[in-house]
Amino acid sequence: MEISAAGRLEVRITAADVGKRVSVRCLIGAASTGDKFTDTVGVLTSWDDGVLVITRKGGDSVRVVASSLVAGKVVPAAPARRRGPAASYPELARVAARAWRPVESEPLGDWELRAAAGFTRRANSVLPLGDPGMPLDAALDVVRDWYGRRGLPAYVQTATGAEGAQELLGARLEERGWVREVTAELWIGALAPVADRADAARVVLAREADEAWLARYGRKGGGEAAMKVLAGGSPRSGEAESGAGPSVWFASVPASDGGPPAAIGRCVVDGRWAGFAAVEVDPARRREGLATTVMAALAGRALAEGASAAWLQVEEENTGARALYAGTGFAAHHAYHHYREPSPASPTEAS
Repeated sequence: MEISAAGRLEVRITAADVGKRVSVRCLIGAASTGDKFTDTVGVLTSWDDGVLVITRKGGDSVRVVASSLVAGKVVPAAPARRRGPAASYPELARVAARAWRPVESEPLGDWELRAAAGFTRRANSVLPLGDPGMPLDAALDVVRDWYGRRGLPAYVQTATGAEGAQELLGARLEERGWVREVTAELWIGALAPVADRADAARVVLAREADEAWLARYGRKGGGEAAMKVLAGGSPRSGEAESGAGPSVWFASVPASDGGPPAAIGRCVVDGRWAGFAAVEVDPARRREGLATTVMAALAGRALAEGASAAWLQVEEENTGARALYAGTGFAAHHAYHHYREPSPASPTEAS
């Protein structure tokens, strides 16, 4: 907290600091019961009518009455990780987008509108990395029209908890009634330790997802669009000719009875990064280390192609996966969220 030369706590933030990362201390409870304080750190996303809204790392917002402030200051961006790879949010956002490409996309200023016949929100949402080139309300009108013409709901993907993320955009969407439906995290770690975790000799690697792999894959449906996304989506201009796009691999641990694989996984190698996804295990074969085995085989392939760092995405409630990844050296880098357009019947409904 900010302390004056006289030893008093001071409030050194104003409404002009909206958009900056701040640390505040607030008085709660009555003086007669003894002073009690609470501290909050996050991005100041609004300061209106004597109320501050601070968005914390995980994306949840805290409302603070200005009159309760006893201290406050602007603080530096979240500290860099002390172990594992260093990475900025924009770099990771672009790498993750290239690893899960839509069937079609269109730029809107620095935003990218993406669609894949509804197969996953990631491939059917706006990636807003910068300025759309027009006022926000006009941009959202374009977004709704673009997805509406494809028979899809409009989604915008935002992120929190890292420098350069979009806490302010998320707050503006909520003000306009957009509803946050899903929150997940992107984790990063060093790649070599993943490859060293288990014997990967029994894992089969392939460039395409065959029928057996798809039989184990948990996301059913999607048809041709799903196959295109899994295979790497539509290459950007110049990549098809040069072959310079990300490298996609599929892993399987064959079942002894000839049924669907005991475990599967997918990895996309893109420069120094290897992105893991679709790591799934037969429920009857869990706790045998098969997920680690699959990831080790994919990591070995990625190392051979020159990657050195790894990333993956995991939902908040998937405690089993989070424990597995933490044990393999991964840690959260930032949270990301999907906001859905408000329904016509309740245009001001808040999430």
